[in-house]
Amino acid sequence: MVLTVLVACEIGFWVAVLGGLAARYLLHARRLSVVLLVAAPLLDVVLLVATAADLRSGATASLGHGLAALCIGFSVAHGHRLVHRADVRFAHRVAGGPAPAQLTGAACTRACWGDVGRTLLAVGIAGVVLLGLVAWVDAPDRTGTLGVVVPVLAWVLVLDLLWAVSCTLWPRRPAGVAADR
Repeated sequence: MVLTVLVACEIGFWVAVLGGLAARYLLHARRLSVVLLVAAPLLDVVLLVATAADLRSGATASLGHGLAALCIGFSVAHGHRLVHRADVRFAHRVAGGPAPAQLTGAACTRACWGDVGRTLLAVGIAGVVLLGLVAWVDAPDRTGTLGVVVPVLAWVLVLDLLWAVSCTLWPRRPAGVAADR
């Protein structure tokens, strides 16, 4: 059941974001746009409540429950930036706004390290959600599977850290600039 709610919430998130941007730029309905864009993060609350209720009602934790915690953490930490990037791209393609800036050099490196901070926050939130679910359900025999997600959280952070290190050592160059040999 949780996997179905997770998929529905993720689809709902993007429907709310794209609907909000369409309302803003195509319909020029500012209030509707705000309502739809505010609805997107509320879906995380729906996902959290559904996950907790499912476990509390006697379900045995599955990888879907752990994935829900990861999605909640990612959405809270990275959601605002994702929506902003989608807004800039939507405005460019649909409303004649400026093209999105392509970060290069030190700006690109700073952005990568900022992403590491957001990923650390996402991993921390997911960990707190997992611990909270385990404590709330208080049935270690049914929540043991949630421990499998912890190494996944560590790998996500390590991969983002490696990406930032690579951006530091080999920053993206502006278009048309040849690499030093």
